Amino acid sequence: MFAERSLPDAVDRIRATHAPDALVLDVERDFETLPPASAEQLGLFVDSLDPVSYPRSWLPADAPELLVEYASDTFTVGAPGDGGVAWTRQTDPPVVLVKPRLSGSPEAFVQFLLAEALVQVGLDVPEQFLGFFEDGYREFASAVAGRLDPADTYQLAAALYEGYLGLHTRPVFADWADGHARLHDAWVDAGERLQPRLSSLTSDVASGRTNFGDAAELACSAIKHDLELPTPFGALNTSAYREHGADYALKWAEKTLE
Repeated sequence: MFAERSLPDAVDRIRATHAPDALVLDVERDFETLPPASAEQLGLFVDSLDPVSYPRSWLPADAPELLVEYASDTFTVGAPGDGGVAWTRQTDPPVVLVKPRLSGSPEAFVQFLLAEALVQVGLDVPEQFLGFFEDGYREFASAVAGRLDPADTYQLAAALYEGYLGLHTRPVFADWADGHARLHDAWVDAGERLQPRLSSLTSDVASGRTNFGDAAELACSAIKHDLELPTPFGALNTSAYREHGADYALKWAEKTLE
């Protein structure tokens, strides 16, 4: 199911700086959330497993089943939206997982994704959005109820957390211009590929061509690339969001969806 992945020198230097103990493993099959039996096979590669669990009281009664499972004491790794690379600190040492879907992707882009995951592992942040919102997730879900269903609420919360992560990682990426030029170029290139979609995002939402959750995913993923965001997402691309975190996200969602 898993095999250790060798890293190019540039990515290995990022690991040494941000997550020196982390293992990087290739995964045999694509996944959004690893089945518990598969996740437990990580025990063959690490010293210990320490599954994270959260109180059920943090979740609204109609929370999607995946979120209920994630909050439980089931060893859950990965979530929808993680893309081609996922990571967990529920293992000692931490693990970065590379999915087969990246096969055939440009090597520079893959290296950027690996480096990004290693930077995230080294941050003092939760793995997923539930650890970010904590008991405030119930209030968040209540604030958007009637405008978003439980699955859309999940999607928006995950996007908002991705944006919060981006506010922390992008200064690191920007500094790569000195010393990690190829990774820096890959970061810039990925942002440039998002830019055309951002320019029409507000009108796409207004016309119904793009739903709000998908728009939030796109805008929040652009934060890490230091791109200018259209209304109403520009209010997330701020130092205030980085400072106030989940409380700011809640107020933004309330105001935006009124």
